[in-house]
This record gives sequence, C-alpha cells and structure tokens, in this order.
Amino acid sequence: MENNKILVIEDDKSIREMLIFALEAEGFVVESGKNGTEGLKKNSEIKPNLVLLDLMLPDINGFEVCKKIQQKRDIPVIMVTAKNDIVDKVLGLEIGADDYITKPFHIKEVIARVNKSLQRIEKVINLEKEKNLIEIGKDIYIDQDGRTVIKNDKEIGLRPKEYELLYLLATNKGKVFSREELLDKIWSYDYFGELRTVDVHVRRLRAKIEDVGNKYIETVFGIGYKMR
Repeated sequence: MENNKILVIEDDKSIREMLIFALEAEGFVVESGKNGTEGLKKNSEIKPNLVLLDLMLPDINGFEVCKKIQQKRDIPVIMVTAKNDIVDKVLGLEIGADDYITKPFHIKEVIARVNKSLQRIEKVINLEKEKNLIEIGKDIYIDQDGRTVIKNDKEIGLRPKEYELLYLLATNKGKVFSREELLDKIWSYDYFGELRTVDVHVRRLRAKIEDVGNKYIETVFGIGYKMR
C-alpha cells in the first residue's frame, strides 16, 4: 500500500503523533489535523485514500465530519474513539464509516484495519474497470454495458432519459450544466419542452438514487445542476 495518502484527524497530540509515526513506517504518506475544521480543510487539499477520524473532536462532532467527507468523495473512513457504545458504532457505519476502532488500541490493529479497508477499495476499483462501471457514490454504480444503475447490488429502474441525464452528470463530475445545456444535450434541439422538464427528471433521479446522507446531484442556484 505504499504511497497511499492517509489523513489522521485526532485532537490528542500523543495519539496523533503515534499514528503518524507508525503509518509512515509502513510506507504511507500521512497528513494530519488536530480538529474537525483543520481535518476537513486537509481532506479537500490532499484528497487522501483513507481517513482515520477521532469521534470526539473539540469543535465539530466526528459524525458530522464523516458525513462531510463522504459528501465530497467516497473514501474509507475509520472512526477511532474512546466510546464503546453500540449505538455510536451503528450510527457511524450508517453514515458512511468503513470501520470502527475503540481506544485503547494496539497500533498493529490499526495498521491491519487500514490495509484491509484500502484493499477493499482497490478491489472495487478493479471491478469497475473489469465491468465498465462508473461509480456514483458508495455502493451505487452505472453499468455502461447494460445501461443500468446498480445500488446495493440491486438494479434500479431508470427511464431512458433519466439514464442519459445521470450518465452525462456522472461522467462530468464537478462540471456545472445549465438547464438549457441539459435540455440540448439530452433532448436535442428539436425538443420543444420547457426547462421544467430537466427539473422533473432530476427530481425523479434523486428519488431513485439518493437517500439520507447520500446526496449526489447538486443544484447550482440560478444555473442548473452538477454531480458531486
């Protein structure tokens, strides 16, 4: 796993430095943040392959930090906490955490869990290449060969225009499309429908592919839409 970038978000200096030292000794490139605000800033800057996230941060709740990270990119987040509450563990996993480690921990356990999470992501990436898949978010993909969308291993029924709209946004992540552009590209010049047609299709798509904590299509006020 050499050269994989790890972000450590931990307010306890001694634990933060121990994790950095151990991970760098394993060949990882490591950056860190001492609170949620700093961690989110680093996450945007370095685009890590995995995040080790302390749940009890001084400024922002660790659950909220996890949600914000997952909204930007689907990457493994391992929560590290002194709390051994099953409710917290379940909540963390539900909002997108990949794994959960309870303090006090052995550093070998952390390394093993980091490697396991990175291996899982590597397998997903290889599967995408083999099956000609486009990742939309966690556990949701476009199957280009079958012109279908798979969510949690189940096929989602999309109408032809819904699929074309989703495909266009997914293959241009971050690019803002105006409603006029979308109407032109998906329905072509000879379609005389109103711009509201785009809004209706986006609303239907959101209902089919999105759920609580997982929002993929973003409205750009006064312009149109983009895929996160």
